Amino acid sequence: MTTNTTPRVERDATAGSHDENHGDVTLGDATTTTKRVGGGLLDPKMLLHSIPDAVKKLDPRTLWHNPVMFVVEVGAVWSTVLAVAEPSWFGWLTVGWLWLTVIFANLAEAVAEGRGKAQADSLRRAKADTVARRLVGWAPSVPGTEEEVAAPLLRQGDVVVVEAGQVIPGDGDVVEGIASVDESAITGESAPVIRESGGDRSAVTGGTTVLSDRIVVKITQKPGESFIDRMIALVEGANRQKTPNEIALNILLAALTLIFVFAVATLQPLAIFSKGNNPGVPDSLALNGDGISGIVMVALLVCLIPTTIGALLSAIGIAGMDRLVQRNVLAMSGRAVEAAGDVNVLLLDKTGTITLGNRQAGAFLQLDGVTPERFADAAQLSSLADETPEGRSIVVFAKERFGLRARAASELVDAQWIEFTAATRMSGVDLGDGHQLRKGAAASVADWVRANGGTVPPELGAIVDEVSSAGGTPLVVGELRDGTARALGVIHLKDVVKPGMRERFDEMRRMGIRTVMITGDNPLTAKAIADEAGVDDFLAEATPEDKLALIKREQEGGKLVAMTGDGTNDAPALAQADVGVAMNTGTSAAKEAGNMVDLDSDPTKLIEIVEIGKQLLITRGALTTFSIANDIAKYFAIIPALFVTLFPGLDLLNVMRLHSPQSAILSAVIFNAVVIIALIPLSLKGVRYTPSSASKLLSRNLYVYGLGGIIAPFIGIKLIDLVVQLIPGMS
Repeated sequence: MTTNTTPRVERDATAGSHDENHGDVTLGDATTTTKRVGGGLLDPKMLLHSIPDAVKKLDPRTLWHNPVMFVVEVGAVWSTVLAVAEPSWFGWLTVGWLWLTVIFANLAEAVAEGRGKAQADSLRRAKADTVARRLVGWAPSVPGTEEEVAAPLLRQGDVVVVEAGQVIPGDGDVVEGIASVDESAITGESAPVIRESGGDRSAVTGGTTVLSDRIVVKITQKPGESFIDRMIALVEGANRQKTPNEIALNILLAALTLIFVFAVATLQPLAIFSKGNNPGVPDSLALNGDGISGIVMVALLVCLIPTTIGALLSAIGIAGMDRLVQRNVLAMSGRAVEAAGDVNVLLLDKTGTITLGNRQAGAFLQLDGVTPERFADAAQLSSLADETPEGRSIVVFAKERFGLRARAASELVDAQWIEFTAATRMSGVDLGDGHQLRKGAAASVADWVRANGGTVPPELGAIVDEVSSAGGTPLVVGELRDGTARALGVIHLKDVVKPGMRERFDEMRRMGIRTVMITGDNPLTAKAIADEAGVDDFLAEATPEDKLALIKREQEGGKLVAMTGDGTNDAPALAQADVGVAMNTGTSAAKEAGNMVDLDSDPTKLIEIVEIGKQLLITRGALTTFSIANDIAKYFAIIPALFVTLFPGLDLLNVMRLHSPQSAILSAVIFNAVVIIALIPLSLKGVRYTPSSASKLLSRNLYVYGLGGIIAPFIGIKLIDLVVQLIPGMS
């Protein structure tokens, strides 16, 4: 603990940790880090802007990456040729809705990418052309010579100087000086942050602005690989690689599509054979002597293959990345987002993540013969010049619990403030007239009391041991007054667990995630904090090697591990973890090692990242379930419509009592297209995630999206049929 020579006479009514990026926020609240929430609902203006992009995606060279929609486009082209050869209301309406199905599918992806492009435009403005002041021949003791160069020409290892009012030309580390930096262009936060050479808060980002002082920055980025460059590429979807689960689902959808292609193809010889054996059955638009008409075969195929999830799959992945960007998290790949959804173990630093970051006064424990008011007054006086968070918390605790006002400067004009040193391990104040107060380590204050002729009662040692065993830090207050020295009592400093953390960890437990607290504290203190916070396990007196060994041990057991870090010593563990979230305030080594970077530098956000990953997986699973389930209703619409003239008994399957075979087929095609548009908002926003077991999530998926996927088409197709039957030629 360190103190200043000037007392702090006016103090805030609250004490605690102040996060330099957030200010005072309600920690533990999942919404505190969300600033640019896009929601995910369709914005009509963005929808209009996305339509041209959706049309451009009709290019087969682009669409072939999506096998399901590529088959739909091929079918639409073939149907168009057939409609030109044999025009009819039914043919042209079916062809029109087949093309709309493809466009709606492209529109889902275009809208998701459009949201990212809007963010990319704002990032490009932050990457405006900047002139850098490069230092040639610079060394810690050599100023070097200055030259002006365009920021894009900077190379890794170059050294630049940036002064107040100037834009930092590239990503790097501060190697000299300290400055206040405005990072709002990147993080969205208006509050400036401090960046200084040495330590774990030396990293700066290109495009941010220095507000005060002067710093020398060593560029760590390669050309075109700055944070802004990578963010632009990611939010636009240009570098979005498909994740393993997404690739597996694409293979499944392609296989289902191939199966239905063969299934529909086998219906043609069956129809020709059946029609040949029933020459008295009149021809129709759907079925004639040549079998099933080509347009109807395409309509049947499109309605039976999983077009809904095929259309929305890419949008779901892009939206997952977008939700991270909205929370100021830069994911290096979609694989990291997906891995977050499958995480089994969370490694969380105690300080700043589980606790507020600085120990706070939690209790005043006075000795026998000392009134609580007297001890509180002595504790406050001895801490007035202590500018550490611990010292401020003691002053505030005395003020709030005992109503003691902060002293005015005039009352303390003769006071001599004693600074804390490593040798004395205590600080305090000499108030004049021989009145002295000391606060510090128990042994040091006890020695001071004895040196001034006083005695230390045995109960002091018992109170100190009790505080230590509870995981707290005991500070003893001693007094010399009227020639008599004595110990007054003990200040209990304790780590304050952030509000709501126990509830968050309970949620993690319900999700099947094991939480492990990492701390440098001794095992006794670590256990006390772990019990209070509600984590499942803890690693005390942790070293970088211990963290790395713990991650490897968990991974060898088949677990996926996520962790946060900000220092160079965290880099090995971040690189080893399946999800490594580096703080933007951390070192370049940490940011390069992790596969995500939190631009807000909020360690608690790791919990939100896991929830976003799970929401991505749940959304994909829910819409896949819905897509496959709603095909069942289309069987009841189309199959009876095709063969009811040949096999009148199939009319029993026409449970929707559709108007005619033509209206039934067209209604199914229209519903198949419209449902894609209806589900775009859900694919972008994501299915609401509530922590629960895997079995409960599966049950909810089956009941809501499975059963809903069966029921919704019956209602939708019937309503569309009521409108379609009014069209000429549908009787």
